[in-house]
Amino acid sequence: MKRTGTVCAAALLAALSTSAFAQSTAPQQTEQEASNLDEIVVTAVAGSSTTLRSSVSVTTLNAEAVEDLAPRSTAEIFRSIPGIRSESSGGEGNANIAVRGLPISTGGAKFLQIQEDGLPILEFGDIAFGNADIFTRYDATIARVQAVRGGSASTFASNSPGGVINLITATGSQEGGSLSLTRGIDFDSTRGDFQYGGQITDDLYGSVGGFYRSGEGARDAGYTGESGGQIRASLTREFANGYLRLSAKYLNDRAIGYLPSPIQVTGTNSDPNWGPLSGYDASSQTLHSALFQTSPGLDGDNGPRVSDIKDGMHPEVLSVGIEASFDIGSGWTLTDRFRIASASGRFVSPFTAGTGSPTTIAAGIGGAGSTARYANGANAGQLVPANANGNGLLAQIVLFDTEINDFGNMANDLKLEREFQAGGGTLKTTFGYYRSSQTIDMDWLWNSFVLEVKGDNAALVDVFNSAGVKQTQNGLVGYGATFFGNCCRRSYDTEYTIDAPYAALSWESGDLIVDGSVRFDNGKATGSFADGIVTTRDISGDGIIQRPETQVTQIDFANTKPVDYDWNYFSYSVGANYQLNADTAVFGRASRGGRANADRLLFGPAILASGDIRSSDAAVDMVDQYEAGVRYRNGAIQLFATAFLANTEETNFEATSQTFTDAEYEAKGIEVEAFYRAGGFDFSGGVTYTKAEITADRLNPANVGNTPRRQADWVFQGTGSYTWGAFRVGANIVGTTDSFAQFDNQLVLPGYVIVNPFASYDLTEDLALTLNVNNVFDEFAVTESEEGSIVPNTTNILRARTLNGRTASVSLRYRF
Repeated sequence: MKRTGTVCAAALLAALSTSAFAQSTAPQQTEQEASNLDEIVVTAVAGSSTTLRSSVSVTTLNAEAVEDLAPRSTAEIFRSIPGIRSESSGGEGNANIAVRGLPISTGGAKFLQIQEDGLPILEFGDIAFGNADIFTRYDATIARVQAVRGGSASTFASNSPGGVINLITATGSQEGGSLSLTRGIDFDSTRGDFQYGGQITDDLYGSVGGFYRSGEGARDAGYTGESGGQIRASLTREFANGYLRLSAKYLNDRAIGYLPSPIQVTGTNSDPNWGPLSGYDASSQTLHSALFQTSPGLDGDNGPRVSDIKDGMHPEVLSVGIEASFDIGSGWTLTDRFRIASASGRFVSPFTAGTGSPTTIAAGIGGAGSTARYANGANAGQLVPANANGNGLLAQIVLFDTEINDFGNMANDLKLEREFQAGGGTLKTTFGYYRSSQTIDMDWLWNSFVLEVKGDNAALVDVFNSAGVKQTQNGLVGYGATFFGNCCRRSYDTEYTIDAPYAALSWESGDLIVDGSVRFDNGKATGSFADGIVTTRDISGDGIIQRPETQVTQIDFANTKPVDYDWNYFSYSVGANYQLNADTAVFGRASRGGRANADRLLFGPAILASGDIRSSDAAVDMVDQYEAGVRYRNGAIQLFATAFLANTEETNFEATSQTFTDAEYEAKGIEVEAFYRAGGFDFSGGVTYTKAEITADRLNPANVGNTPRRQADWVFQGTGSYTWGAFRVGANIVGTTDSFAQFDNQLVLPGYVIVNPFASYDLTEDLALTLNVNNVFDEFAVTESEEGSIVPNTTNILRARTLNGRTASVSLRYRF
């Protein structure tokens, strides 16, 4: 539902306020200058260098810039980085994140690694129902976000040939902190953030902070869909020859995960009209419901359990880290980063497997003459009318319900560095060794239901056959993925270890910097997995076998299969930067890197009965990249432009469609970033043009020559603001041109422009009031579709995900 009146009232309130945002404007100027050409690059590179003198493509967003974006999730921050395509339609997590045309044939962030302070959140960014962004939360403890696309990401991190996004936390080296309270105006969300850092003694300083929030979320769910928070702390001791830093984080949060749900499409494949259904708007509503909160069934040991659907995406992480850097003599510096994390949780959300009229859905379950009746809610026991909710639809729901038993991981990055004088310049040498382990222990425990298509507390629906015998149990059709042919009851407990030595050389003489790096990743996968088997079982324990109890899928532990294979790959990156003058530099780079495939290989043809891999090509997907660019500044203007070419191979498995991918791709294009400041006006933005093509497809050769799905030619973003006196107002814009829904290039996903205005006003020198509106024009923006075509000039009901509709929030922030 849209509450336009409250949005306007909030805007009027902000306009009538009498203070200004001067306190946050001053530090923003300093941070913004450091966020472009003068910013120190610390992510996925050897040593440190400014952006101007670096031979990698890098973007930095400081905390103030992130505030302007009004993000409703961490992935919405990433979509403001040039070259990054972040489909932030999944809620707090479960976004699809791609870089420079590298494909998203499944979900998550396959070729891009998300890090905190230089180490990965998870070793693999696209674990099924456990994407890295689910285990990541942005809060006041993050000092800046730095993203490297391509380049040396191939050699300074494993499994990240496309790039690295690094969330860099505050250390407390600078005294100060903040307290803030954010309240949704037209949606139910209340969130508090805090952070404080400073000196404890002359050589000891620290930082502590986090957030807590509670509410229904950005879409009407009928219950508290978001609840939880995070706390993070670090303590740094400086010595005469270095420093030692201890850090810790605890994350325990619940948030709704939005999956594809019904959307109406008319027109033609090339010119479709996408929009909400009568009675259901996928951009502001969800099939989550107060009448659909539990799911009875079996656990991962085939014992009885009742699942709590309100858990949604529920990560629980406790991590501890150590970072140390010391001058050990003779010019050598030893640096080590170590983190170990205990991670577990849940992912549960309804997925629309299909829709139909009450008569059609009932007949598909109980046979001809079957009827559909409300199982609960105000109309319990009544027949579902043909025009129910104005759309006359019921949804076949497969409840994606997974138990994340253990995603524990460890990473250690040790490197030794020294500078030498050589060839009339300075030679920097780096020798490193990376070691990591990642556990993936998960159970898929899906059930199937019938639900009315309604955006306000949808009711479950029971089916009765022509003889009046109930075929369902309170809307439950089967104890498994009945609408998917009883697939997908799975259990796997696997361990992935990686050893990766690497080395880098960087030679600098005057205006020229030449660098090269190599890395050898050697990995091993061990463990076991089991699929499901269909049986009959009295789940309710009432002594009566009802129809759904004849369709019980449980883990087939009698046929557990081993996992025992190795992989390895060699990566390199060579680049150069030449500074033409104090304000202009050019650079170029060639790189090759790989991404090891993990859990998505387990249930396909890639694994042999022995546990070994059928082909080394299936174990690792390689990416070759080339890029060349220029960076320029002239007074208030700064411009970066980078041309790129990438060749990618990919083997993968998509859970929602139960399909495999084995294809190759080419992507070429150009990224442009711009920064401008004059008086009170400030602008930063970027545009990326990508021409991507499927160059080989072993499973679907007809797709060769097509554009990869959801890859638009143009993706753009920008943030502009104006400050006068103490008042600041501006807007962030993100958008994309048309793309194709699927690899066969039939149905078009229309482009969109999302406008996010903001206004800030200081109540005192340190207390600021801020209004943010996300998607102010309530654009119905579709990011993905399960279907790849429609029947022209008729009303089609498709399953798709959209960005959130308009949401507005107001924040009160105190800086000290």
